[in-house]
Amino acid sequence: MKKVIDLSKPVQYNSGDPFYMKVKVKHKPHHKAKWLIRFALGLPFKLFPKNFIGWADDYFSMGVHATTHLDAPWHYSETCNGKPAKKIDQIPLDWGIAPGIVIDMKHKPEGEAITVEEIKSYLEKNKLKLEPMMIVLIKTGRDQFMGTKKFPEMGTGMSAKATEWLIDQGIKVMGIDQWGWDVPFQYLVDEAKKTNNSELFWEGHLVGQQKEYCHIEQLTNLDSLPISGFTVIVLPLKIIGGSAAPARVVAVLDE
Repeated sequence: MKKVIDLSKPVQYNSGDPFYMKVKVKHKPHHKAKWLIRFALGLPFKLFPKNFIGWADDYFSMGVHATTHLDAPWHYSETCNGKPAKKIDQIPLDWGIAPGIVIDMKHKPEGEAITVEEIKSYLEKNKLKLEPMMIVLIKTGRDQFMGTKKFPEMGTGMSAKATEWLIDQGIKVMGIDQWGWDVPFQYLVDEAKKTNNSELFWEGHLVGQQKEYCHIEQLTNLDSLPISGFTVIVLPLKIIGGSAAPARVVAVLDE
């Protein structure tokens, strides 16, 4: 029997989440459905099946970037290399089912971007080889802050050059276990004010203006994975015209 590891953040309300990440879930108990059926369908209680207590139901609302999600090229720009950028419903499903590899960058300090040299060094040290269409998972360990006010503020982040290098190796989908793909925003704000440099912001994202790729944000449980020897499955919701979609992401370990 194959071992499956869930890499997805639970969809639930967290009091520590900022307003742009708030998830609201409303649970409707069984007994309310009985009354809905009674009046909406005109079915008297005496005709209900024996032992029927009603159906549970739930409603939720959240932004598409609020939990574990896959960003589509449309999120980065209207175009990619001069052509219309793919929206989330246009992402080929086979992009999201592929052998995975974990690149451990937990040692990286807050606010310092991951470089090409660091990724190459890690691969060489661990005798790992990237193959086209692999799914690359960047482990930062910042998923430990999920559900707290610190979560969006904590992390390293992928540099533009590191993102571009992975794409050049044939990688279409990559992911990270912190709030966003790039260095956390506040570090960029502080640095931009010091240097008067407007090119610091979202450099990893903006690679997608010229080179097509998707990234997963807010992964979790990467510590439960080996560095290789597993398949990643990423299934985003099919939201027509969406810039991103919540996704159930799992890893299936090879037997």
